[in-house]
Amino acid sequence: MIALRSEREIDLLRQANAIVAKAHQQAYEMIEPGVSTREIDKAVESVILDAGAKPAFKGYHGFPASTCISFDEEVVHGIPGKRKLRAGEIVSIDIGTCYKGYYGDAAVTHACGAVDALRMKLLDVTDLALSRAIRVACDGNYLNDIGIVVEQTSTEAGFDVVRDFVGHGIGLELHEDPQIMNYDNGSPGPRLKSGMVLAIEPMITAGRGAVRVLKDGWTVVTRDGKPSAHFEHSIVVRETGGEILSWSDSPRWGERSD
Repeated sequence: MIALRSEREIDLLRQANAIVAKAHQQAYEMIEPGVSTREIDKAVESVILDAGAKPAFKGYHGFPASTCISFDEEVVHGIPGKRKLRAGEIVSIDIGTCYKGYYGDAAVTHACGAVDALRMKLLDVTDLALSRAIRVACDGNYLNDIGIVVEQTSTEAGFDVVRDFVGHGIGLELHEDPQIMNYDNGSPGPRLKSGMVLAIEPMITAGRGAVRVLKDGWTVVTRDGKPSAHFEHSIVVRETGGEILSWSDSPRWGERSD
C-alpha cells in the first residue's frame, strides 16, 4: 500500500530532508582531488548528528558508513574508506537521514575537477531525467510515467538506464512502496495522488545498463566499466508536479526547465 501523508507528516519529512540537503552541501564543499571518501563520510555524519538526526544508511542491512560514495563505473552503494578523489572522475554521493521517525534521502553526482565531455553530458542528462520525472509526478498521472520519461531522456542521449535498482516510496521507513522503475515497464501502475512521498532516482550509464555487485557485497558497478551517474530527490506528489523536499542551495539539482 502506498501511504498518503498528512501535511504534518510532510513537514516532518521536509525537516528530515533539509538535514540531507545540509549534509550534501557539506559534501559538495569537500569535492576536490586528494580528499578521502572517509573524510567526506565523517563530515556528513557530523552534520547529521549535530542536527539531532541519525544517518539512515549506517547499519542498514549491515552497511558500514553514513554515506554511499561511488566513482565513475560504480553506480551506487560505494563504501567510504581510504580511497581519495581524483581529478577527472565523477563522484556520486547518496545521503539518508532519520529525524523524529521520518526519513530523508537524496543523491547527486559531482565532477571532481575538470571532466571529459562524455562525463559532463552524462551528468547533465541524468539531472535532466530527474527534473522531468519530478515534473510528471503530479496528481492524476501514473507511476509508470516516471519510468517512461527517465528512459526516454536517457535513450535520446544515447545512454542506458540501470534496471536492477529502483526508486522507492519513503516516509516512516527508508524504503516503502512503491518501487519506481527508471524505464517503461509496460504497465501504467498505480495512479499518483497528492500526498504520496517518493524518492525518485535515475541511474544512467554511458554504456549498457547491466551491472554486477563487487565482492564487498555492496558496491554496484557497470559490467562494461563505463561511467554512470545517480541523481535523487525525495519529493511529495502535488497537483502540478513533485515538490522537492530535499532542495539545497548548493549544489542545486533536479530543477532543469527544459
